[in-house]
Amino acid sequence: MTDVHFPTATATSTGAGTFQARLEIGASPLTATLIADEPVGLKGLGTGPNPYDLLAAALATCTTMTLRWHAQRKGWDIGTVSTQVTHARVPGATPPDQFDRVITLAPGIDAAMRDDLLAIAERCPVHKTLTAGAGIATRLAGAE
Repeated sequence: MTDVHFPTATATSTGAGTFQARLEIGASPLTATLIADEPVGLKGLGTGPNPYDLLAAALATCTTMTLRWHAQRKGWDIGTVSTQVTHARVPGATPPDQFDRVITLAPGIDAAMRDDLLAIAERCPVHKTLTAGAGIATRLAGAE
Protein backbone atom coordinates (compact mmCIF):
# COMPACT_ATOMS: atom_id res chain seq x y z
CA MET A 1 0.00 0.00 0.00
CA THR A 2 1.29 3.48 -0.82
CA ASP A 3 0.79 6.69 1.09
CA VAL A 4 -1.62 9.10 -0.57
CA HIS A 5 -0.32 12.65 -0.86
CA PHE A 6 -2.02 15.81 -2.00
CA PRO A 7 -0.52 17.53 -5.06
CA THR A 8 2.55 19.45 -4.01
CA ALA A 9 3.69 21.01 -7.26
CA THR A 10 1.98 22.02 -10.47
CA ALA A 11 3.86 23.64 -13.37
CA THR A 12 1.86 25.33 -16.11
CA SER A 13 3.42 26.89 -19.20
CA THR A 14 2.88 30.65 -19.28
CA GLY A 15 3.18 31.10 -23.04
CA ALA A 16 6.09 33.48 -22.48
CA GLY A 17 9.14 32.02 -24.14
CA THR A 18 9.72 28.33 -24.64
CA PHE A 19 10.37 27.24 -21.08
CA GLN A 20 8.79 29.68 -18.62
CA ALA A 21 6.34 27.97 -16.27
CA ARG A 22 4.19 29.17 -13.38
CA LEU A 23 4.69 26.92 -10.36
CA GLU A 24 2.14 26.38 -7.64
CA ILE A 25 3.82 24.60 -4.76
CA GLY A 26 2.04 23.17 -1.72
CA ALA A 27 -1.54 22.26 -0.99
CA SER A 28 -4.19 24.98 -0.80
CA PRO A 29 -4.56 27.24 1.15
CA LEU A 30 -0.79 27.28 1.74
CA THR A 31 0.21 27.49 -1.91
CA ALA A 32 3.30 29.43 -2.97
CA THR A 33 3.57 30.68 -6.53
CA LEU A 34 6.73 31.41 -8.49
CA ILE A 35 8.11 31.40 -12.02
CA ALA A 36 10.61 28.83 -13.28
CA ASP A 37 12.57 29.16 -16.49
CA GLU A 38 15.83 28.29 -18.19
CA PRO A 39 18.71 30.76 -18.49
CA VAL A 40 19.00 32.97 -21.55
CA GLY A 41 22.08 30.97 -22.62
CA LEU A 42 19.83 27.91 -22.95
CA LYS A 43 17.19 29.85 -24.92
CA GLY A 44 15.03 30.64 -21.89
CA LEU A 45 14.02 34.08 -20.69
CA GLY A 46 16.06 33.80 -17.48
CA THR A 47 13.05 34.82 -15.38
CA GLY A 48 13.36 32.25 -12.61
CA PRO A 49 15.15 29.20 -11.27
CA ASN A 50 15.58 26.23 -13.57
CA PRO A 51 14.48 22.71 -12.59
CA TYR A 52 17.92 21.77 -11.24
CA ASP A 53 17.99 24.97 -9.17
CA LEU A 54 14.68 23.85 -7.66
CA LEU A 55 16.04 20.38 -6.98
CA ALA A 56 19.12 21.88 -5.30
CA ALA A 57 16.79 24.14 -3.30
CA ALA A 58 14.81 21.10 -2.14
CA LEU A 59 17.99 19.42 -0.91
CA ALA A 60 19.23 22.61 0.81
CA THR A 61 15.87 23.24 2.46
CA CYS A 62 15.40 19.66 3.62
CA THR A 63 18.93 19.51 5.02
CA THR A 64 18.47 22.72 7.02
CA MET A 65 15.06 21.61 8.32
CA THR A 66 16.37 18.15 9.26
CA LEU A 67 19.30 19.60 11.20
CA ARG A 68 17.07 22.06 13.08
CA TRP A 69 14.56 19.29 13.89
CA HIS A 70 17.30 16.96 15.14
CA ALA A 71 18.87 19.68 17.29
CA GLN A 72 15.49 20.56 18.79
CA ARG A 73 14.85 16.90 19.66
CA LYS A 74 18.25 16.74 21.37
CA GLY A 75 17.61 20.01 23.22
CA TRP A 76 20.56 21.70 21.51
CA ASP A 77 20.64 25.42 20.81
CA ILE A 78 22.54 25.45 17.53
CA GLY A 79 21.49 28.88 16.32
CA THR A 80 21.18 29.53 12.61
CA VAL A 81 21.78 26.73 10.11
CA SER A 82 22.44 27.45 6.44
CA THR A 83 22.83 24.94 3.63
CA GLN A 84 24.09 25.82 0.16
CA VAL A 85 23.73 23.29 -2.63
CA THR A 86 25.12 23.54 -6.14
CA HIS A 87 24.50 21.15 -9.02
CA ALA A 88 26.77 20.22 -11.88
CA ARG A 89 26.57 17.66 -14.63
CA VAL A 90 29.96 15.99 -14.91
CA PRO A 91 30.40 14.10 -18.21
CA GLY A 92 31.91 10.67 -17.67
CA ALA A 93 31.23 10.66 -13.92
CA THR A 94 29.02 8.05 -12.30
CA PRO A 95 26.50 9.35 -11.56
CA PRO A 96 26.82 12.30 -13.95
CA ASP A 97 24.72 14.63 -11.79
CA GLN A 98 26.71 15.86 -8.81
CA PHE A 99 25.41 17.94 -5.90
CA ASP A 100 27.82 19.82 -3.65
CA ARG A 101 26.31 20.59 -0.24
CA VAL A 102 27.94 23.03 2.19
CA ILE A 103 26.43 23.34 5.67
CA THR A 104 27.20 26.40 7.79
CA LEU A 105 26.63 26.14 11.53
CA ALA A 106 26.83 28.91 14.11
CA PRO A 107 30.25 29.31 15.76
CA GLY A 108 30.82 27.60 19.08
CA ILE A 109 29.23 24.23 18.32
CA ASP A 110 31.50 21.52 19.71
CA ALA A 111 33.09 18.84 17.51
CA ALA A 112 30.84 16.01 18.75
CA MET A 113 27.68 17.98 17.93
CA ARG A 114 29.08 18.95 14.51
CA ASP A 115 29.86 15.31 13.73
CA ASP A 116 26.39 14.24 14.84
CA LEU A 117 24.72 16.94 12.73
CA LEU A 118 26.83 16.02 9.70
CA ALA A 119 25.72 12.39 10.05
CA ILE A 120 22.09 13.48 10.35
CA ALA A 121 22.41 15.55 7.16
CA GLU A 122 23.00 12.26 5.32
CA ARG A 123 19.59 11.11 6.54
CA CYS A 124 17.56 14.09 5.33
CA PRO A 125 14.60 12.71 3.32
CA VAL A 126 15.46 14.51 0.06
CA HIS A 127 19.09 13.33 0.32
CA LYS A 128 17.84 9.77 0.80
CA THR A 129 15.50 10.07 -2.19
CA LEU A 130 18.25 11.41 -4.43
CA THR A 131 20.74 8.72 -3.44
CA ALA A 132 18.22 5.84 -3.56
CA GLY A 133 16.35 6.95 -6.67
CA ALA A 134 12.61 7.20 -6.96
CA GLY A 135 9.88 5.70 -9.09
CA ILE A 136 7.85 8.04 -11.26
CA ALA A 137 4.38 7.08 -12.50
CA THR A 138 3.20 9.16 -15.46
CA ARG A 139 -0.29 9.33 -16.93
CA LEU A 140 -2.43 11.78 -18.90
CA ALA A 141 -5.11 13.66 -16.99
CA GLY A 142 -8.55 12.24 -17.75
CA ALA A 143 -7.11 8.95 -19.02
CA GLU A 144 -8.21 5.76 -17.38
